[in-house]
Amino acid sequence: MDFSLADEQRMVQEMARDFAEKEIAPYVEEDEENHYYRREILTKMGELGLLGWSIPEEYGGNGMGWLEAVTALYEISKVHTSWRLSVSGNCWGPALTINEWGTEEQKQKYIPGLVSGKHVGSFAMTEADTGSDVAGMKTFAEDKGDHFLVNGSKMWISGGHTCDVGLLYVVTEKGAGAKGLSCLIVDYNHTPGVTRIPILKKVGMWPAPTSELVFENAVIPKENLLGPVNKGFPICMWMLNNTRMGCAIGAAALSAACLEGAVQYAQERTQFGRQIGQYQMIQQQIAEMKLEDEAAKYLVYHAAWLKEKKLPSQQATSLAKLFSCNAAVHAANVAMKLYGSYGYSTEYPCGRWLRDAKQFETLEGTSNIHMQIIAKIELGYQPNR
Repeated sequence: MDFSLADEQRMVQEMARDFAEKEIAPYVEEDEENHYYRREILTKMGELGLLGWSIPEEYGGNGMGWLEAVTALYEISKVHTSWRLSVSGNCWGPALTINEWGTEEQKQKYIPGLVSGKHVGSFAMTEADTGSDVAGMKTFAEDKGDHFLVNGSKMWISGGHTCDVGLLYVVTEKGAGAKGLSCLIVDYNHTPGVTRIPILKKVGMWPAPTSELVFENAVIPKENLLGPVNKGFPICMWMLNNTRMGCAIGAAALSAACLEGAVQYAQERTQFGRQIGQYQMIQQQIAEMKLEDEAAKYLVYHAAWLKEKKLPSQQATSLAKLFSCNAAVHAANVAMKLYGSYGYSTEYPCGRWLRDAKQFETLEGTSNIHMQIIAKIELGYQPNR
């Protein structure tokens, strides 16, 4: 496998880097301080085709696949990892899943708005008592003939109170576990009975909106059922195998940002008349960060290559997500120590790096869940999809 960039991929990389530096970087600290989500950035991402990866051009896709997506999203996430959520929330969550499982009418109705950035997307699985145990969710959709009547709640939903369109995973047959779940497409701007509550008390990812969703006799038309009834669990697992790539890319890019910052600071800071980078212990820390950063990047590209070839990629995706997560947390921790007292100051990005890195340990499958996936596939207890 040769992961060197072709000319077109290099152009994508440069375009994404230029976008991140001009449209995201100037507002990072301001938006962090104010916990502010700039919807106009997502709109601009859509206009540049940064939300249309692996989506057919007939529905507004950009004609490019997973490898180009990794190249672009990596550059965006290095500047501010909060914005990698837009690709998962719009493209690899609802748009790609609707493209795989939806009717032609659903594809034409929902995908173009998501990939153009006209609409903000989301997907909702997690509940207050069900995180890793997706099949244990309680939100119930009662079949009323021409519509579903939905009651229940979802927690920790990225983009939940800012989105226009989202996928909602619900119970449609009580007591059936994973065999009783279904997926619904929700038009949040035209669905009475939905209360969306921002979750403001978070450790990190402050400019990325997170929400609680409450459904009280919410009416979802029957034509908004995605795929067959009671087949929501395999749809959800298929979707997660895609959206988890966004986590892996974001974590790998955050690791790279920490490394770049640490190297720059080690060359600028002097102690006892020498750059601190000249001291052996600092060099060891930099070497460890570089080792993990390179490994994370190659694991991400390998998983993307498998997806591009339509080969089984579940284990590779979990490997990339788990290792990149660990690399990001370690790199952020080392960077904060290397910066010394300045690392603890909000004048430098170390605090943001560490806060944002920690969320990767729970997002879209905890580290324990990904260890289980990797081990069970390796042991032959479950297939590598």
